[in-house]
Amino acid sequence: MPLPRGGWGRTDERGSAVVDFVLVGGLLTLFFLAIIQLTLVIHVRNTLVDAAASGARYGTLADRGSADARDRTVQLIGVALNQDFATDVTTSESTYQGIRTLEVTVRAPLPVIGLIGPRAALEVKGHAAIQP
Repeated sequence: MPLPRGGWGRTDERGSAVVDFVLVGGLLTLFFLAIIQLTLVIHVRNTLVDAAASGARYGTLADRGSADARDRTVQLIGVALNQDFATDVTTSESTYQGIRTLEVTVRAPLPVIGLIGPRAALEVKGHAAIQP
């Protein structure tokens, strides 16, 4: 009976480091991409919240209205992200704890792969008190 390559009790493990590297590298790559995508989702959400709140505050100035709030929100989103995120922006008046407020609502795609995702899956609102 011939001896196994490398002596008694040893097996041939050539190439196992390559397999280990591919398996671990693949998992680390997926983990890294998931973190990057989560960061992008949070960035898009925070940008939309800020644009909606800024638009609402702009619309409550003395010589402005709800149409101005909508236009300002669309402009801010277009500059920070792109116009695809500003296609569904609405304004309305509401009452919060007895105070009249202007509410700006933005419905935008939720970025799942890069900036691509399902439409109107992300909804944010911004409020500002209307001056008497």
